[in-house]
Amino acid sequence: MQFKTSAAPFTHQSNSSVPEIMRQVLYALIPGIMAYVYFFGWGIVVNILLSSITAIACEALMLWLRRRPIRPFLTDGSALVTAWLLASALPPFAPWWITVLGTAFGIIFAKHLYGGLGYNPFNPAVTGYVMLLIAFPVEMTHWPALASLSGHFPGIFDSFSIIFTGQPTGGLTLDALSGATPLDTMKTQLRHFYTVHEIKQNPLFGDFGAKGWEWIGNAFFLGGCWLIYKRIISWHIPVAVLGSLFIISGFFFLFDPDIHPSPLFHIFSGGSIIAAFFIATDPVTAATSNKGRLFYGAGIGILIYVIRTWGGYPDAVAFAVLLMNMAVPIIDYYTQPRVFGH
Repeated sequence: MQFKTSAAPFTHQSNSSVPEIMRQVLYALIPGIMAYVYFFGWGIVVNILLSSITAIACEALMLWLRRRPIRPFLTDGSALVTAWLLASALPPFAPWWITVLGTAFGIIFAKHLYGGLGYNPFNPAVTGYVMLLIAFPVEMTHWPALASLSGHFPGIFDSFSIIFTGQPTGGLTLDALSGATPLDTMKTQLRHFYTVHEIKQNPLFGDFGAKGWEWIGNAFFLGGCWLIYKRIISWHIPVAVLGSLFIISGFFFLFDPDIHPSPLFHIFSGGSIIAAFFIATDPVTAATSNKGRLFYGAGIGILIYVIRTWGGYPDAVAFAVLLMNMAVPIIDYYTQPRVFGH
């Protein structure tokens, strides 16, 4: 007898489905997006709108080309999750074509050319982001300064003007509203032999990490806890990612705090928290067993610290996730649970 099988993600609750899981992920992203808007203006909302339209259009096109039913896959929410995650990782002032190109690449090349949802070995949002970071490093570094530091809060019309024309409506230049990220500032200044204490005198930094980014991280943390509470994700990967990052950064911080930032700085700066709860936990590209998830998450946390500290990129979340995506097959092979009765 031949049994009909389906691809991951698999669910165990009878009242859960792929569309419901994707909706819960979108709901959980809302607190972090609201914090983004509060600190950096409405650019992220414009990016989400552009990315969502592009993702749906590319999803429909690829389903049509592959002669697959369009409506069931278009309404499962997976394309929107990819769009929202990618838009949340992009600079809010990124040109419109950056958002469109990154989203299209993630949906077409990282998802559908591998067979669609359930068959892609790499996270589509992260793949699109890495492609943009390597191909367009200048455009990917135009992060806005905090509204409290620049004295200008980019409204919805300002955001549209910057994204589509490259110029704000208030007469200010883009250079006056943007600057290096806190992680980039820390990495650059350490290479110029400043101490961590001296660097953190910059108003860009807050109590633990980067000012503003601490609250954004807390908002994404609340969304991640909601996903654990709803049993959309398990605790293993987030705890392993953040725990390993905390331990390895804590070791070097204790060894020499003048040249190694504290563990809390690494957790509350950059994309550590959103990666731990929303990106690394992708059920298709992550390890499947609980033991494997711990190894998978720990590898991501360690790679984040290694690349941030000694690599060429200030934030290493995307590269760490993709590298561990490659390691998932061997992790699953060696961490399979023992078969009952053997």
